[in-house]
Amino acid sequence: QVQLVESGGGLVQAGGSLRLSCAASGRTSSNYAMGWFRQAPGKEREFVAAIAWSGDSTYYADSVKGRFTISRGNAKNTVYLQMNSLKPEDTAVYYCAARLAIVVRTSKDDYDYWGQGTQVTVSA
Repeated sequence: QVQLVESGGGLVQAGGSLRLSCAASGRTSSNYAMGWFRQAPGKEREFVAAIAWSGDSTYYADSVKGRFTISRGNAKNTVYLQMNSLKPEDTAVYYCAARLAIVVRTSKDDYDYWGQGTQVTVSA
C-alpha cells in the first residue's frame, strides 16, 4: 500500500508561482511512476504532468508546458510540481497519483494510488 500526501497549495496572484509537494510512504516500496492531475468544479479530472521513477522522463499537458516543472527528490519518495506564470484557469484541486510501473501514463485510469488533493486558487 502507498499513501500520498500533497501540500503547498494556496491562493496566489496571476503570474505568480507555487510549488506543490507530494510525499509518498508505504510498506511496499517499489518503483512508481508519479503524476499530477487537477480537477475544477464540474469538470473531469485532467492530466497535468508525469515523471518516471528514475526522473529522466517527464510529460506535460499542452496547457502547462513551459510553465510547470515536475521533479523528484533525491530519495525518490517525494515529487514536486513547480508552477510558474500561473493563470486563473489553473485554479483547481491538484492531486498527486502513483502508478506501480516504470512506464508513465497520462490517463487517470492508469494510476493506482491518489492523494487527498490540495487547492490551488489563482486570482486575476
